[in-house]
Amino acid sequence: MEITTVAVLGGSGFVGRHVCHALAAEGFRVRVATRDRERAKEQLILLPTAEVAVVDVHEPAELAAFVRGTDAVVNLVGVLHDGRGARGFRSAHVELARKAVVACHAGGVGRLLHMSALGAERAAPSAYLRTKGEAEAIVRESGLAWTVFRPSVIFGRGDGFLNLFARLLRLAPVLPLACPGARFQPVFVEDVAAAFVKSLAELGSVGKSHDLCGPRVYTLRELVEYVGVVTGRRRPIVGLGDSLSYLQAFSMELFPLRQVLGALDMLMTRDNYYSMQVDSVCACDFPFGIAPAALEAVAPSWLANRTPRARYQQFRAQRGNSVIGDR
Repeated sequence: MEITTVAVLGGSGFVGRHVCHALAAEGFRVRVATRDRERAKEQLILLPTAEVAVVDVHEPAELAAFVRGTDAVVNLVGVLHDGRGARGFRSAHVELARKAVVACHAGGVGRLLHMSALGAERAAPSAYLRTKGEAEAIVRESGLAWTVFRPSVIFGRGDGFLNLFARLLRLAPVLPLACPGARFQPVFVEDVAAAFVKSLAELGSVGKSHDLCGPRVYTLRELVEYVGVVTGRRRPIVGLGDSLSYLQAFSMELFPLRQVLGALDMLMTRDNYYSMQVDSVCACDFPFGIAPAALEAVAPSWLANRTPRARYQQFRAQRGNSVIGDR
């Protein structure tokens, strides 16, 4: 069956916005569920083929009504830190995956694309990865035409990873770093979005899980050092051993840096520590013939503009263009 209309759960989030833009660029009609229409307005409401709807995706009746009449559902909902209610791992990962499957069957939607994570499995050391693994099992056993995506850490303008370290390096003269040897293979958000879109037309992707990784493996220390170089804020990095890494995570659960880091709820938790015991890397090719972008090729376009000097130069350039335009 030809797919023309796609329902996106989590469409107003970091990855979701890119997926919605990529879908719209390919001519799909996009139906986006959001809890806050104002949050989605700036990024999504002006897309010519997008319809933004306020929906409680955790309410089965609302979710079923939302997906009815679409040809595919994309589930991008996920949380990095365990919280209460809908913000908890089990609710956001496991229960919502189950509700999405039920809604697809009730609404006659046969295609389901699901976002998971590298290392997700029921026996994983962290609750984050275990609940992601449970959700994968629900999707695989759904009887739908499913595809699962398992990315490493995702980077891009506005991400909560490289930009987090850029903020920390701006504030800290010395950076004590937990789990400095943890290994990642960062993947560009636009490549992730492209994989979701291409899978809709690729019948061979049905019933498959795709690991999504960039072209290079880094330790966490190497990534933080790279951010320091690009932003011009090189700082001494003190790599913490296993015991001190755990202690730092526990301390940050008790004293989250909300006031220092703005909207960030928690820098690190013990569950994050457990997740980083599993390397987030893969040895497979990127699917659908996509050549994944290298971190060094794209990250400087936004990271390098975070210094006061860069922002001043950008302001001067904008002001100069404004003056020329007034003439």
